[in-house]
Amino acid sequence: MDALEKLPPLREVIAAHDLSARKALGQNFLLDINLTRRIARSGGPLSGAHVIEVGPGPGGLTRALLLEGASHVTAIERDARALPALAEISQAAPGRLTAIEGDALATDYAALAADKRVRIVANLPYNIATPLLTGWITSSSWPSWWDSLTLMFQLEVAERIVATPGSKNYGRLAILAQWRTRPHLLFEVPARAFTPPPKVTSAIVRLEPRTDAVALVPRSLETVTAAAFGQRRKMLRSSLRSLWNEPEPVLERAGIDPQMRAEQVPVEGFLTLAGIWEEQLGKRA
Repeated sequence: MDALEKLPPLREVIAAHDLSARKALGQNFLLDINLTRRIARSGGPLSGAHVIEVGPGPGGLTRALLLEGASHVTAIERDARALPALAEISQAAPGRLTAIEGDALATDYAALAADKRVRIVANLPYNIATPLLTGWITSSSWPSWWDSLTLMFQLEVAERIVATPGSKNYGRLAILAQWRTRPHLLFEVPARAFTPPPKVTSAIVRLEPRTDAVALVPRSLETVTAAAFGQRRKMLRSSLRSLWNEPEPVLERAGIDPQMRAEQVPVEGFLTLAGIWEEQLGKRA
């Protein structure tokens, strides 16, 4: 039997290291190894892969990633209480796990990748999930340093990431995500799968970087979508007046009906508007 499989059950690890979940850290632990291995496999074949994990806690998903064949896992954990539990996993898989105590929002991920192509697979703490995702997507350098993102979100957030024009969930997050990635909602994870159970259903989303992503400064796209969705019940000819005194000619140039509302416009339309905004800013400079 593999040394990883001989490790004590996670419930025993949590008790031994006093790892009761802390709400302030957004902690909800997954203890079912079958589920964590399913999540690990959702990142694609892991043999030889370098993986970055955020918020490993007692190491349920960490174990699964190593058992599924990841050559190395770098785990970033803010809670110092979890480090001894992760050290036990490291001892069972010598040279294959690096646990770093740190703030996931302040981590230099490109530097961690160290010129290796990596995957990020994580049960993200809900309170930082969206900022982490947008940070990875809006990196100043593109193509990305990561091969894929396989991430746990609240179901509501997952549905916003993959939403299509015309749906109630379609908005700024969908446009930002679909600008540079192809996101797929893979499966839902019920609240009862966690310890302690959260009040919401979760879901696994896999995002793959687009090689055909339109070249834009992320701030331009964020500015245009903020204006459009800030007054989403209004027609674009009205909601975009904060950016253009006369939005109609701009919208017509972009091939967008000025009477449309923001949720009706496909991602490509917003990319065109952001490009026009960039171009006009350049002329004003």
